Amino acid sequence: MRPTYDPESVKPMIEELTNVGIESLETAEDVDRVIKNTPGTTMLVINSVCGCAAGNCRPGVTAALQNEKIPDNLATVFAGVHMEAVDQARNIMADVPPSSPNIALFKDGEMIGILQRQHIEQMTAVDISEALVKVFDEQCDRQGPSVSPDVADENDSVKQCGSSIPLYKGD
Repeated sequence: MRPTYDPESVKPMIEELTNVGIESLETAEDVDRVIKNTPGTTMLVINSVCGCAAGNCRPGVTAALQNEKIPDNLATVFAGVHMEAVDQARNIMADVPPSSPNIALFKDGEMIGILQRQHIEQMTAVDISEALVKVFDEQCDRQGPSVSPDVADENDSVKQCGSSIPLYKGD
């Protein structure tokens, strides 16, 4: 599937999450491998160009991954770029209206919690981090943090309005 947004333009938004140990998934098979076929807890972030919501979502996720307990598996897909992966993630979450950004937590392939865009829009990065940490402490066993505090502190937070992201003009 052809992306909506120029992949090079959103690369810093993807890297904001991959820099802290989150795997970027690009295909339906990648999504199935991580969510359906990997035991334990899995956090999936549907990342997006939305400056207001994603601008707080990504830093909130980054901060939460500095917690003592974190999910076993960390993954992200990018709405408007990784079309096939996002479609598969949304198929897995069929009972949840599509939104981006959102943050879902799965346990052994079953969704156990989600923050949708409607929630994220009302939250600061600190609120998002605190909400995630609460769930991580209750549901997760993996020792955190996902990366050293130095790496997390050096991570660039992208605060850019989605309307400034160019549409994809390639083949």
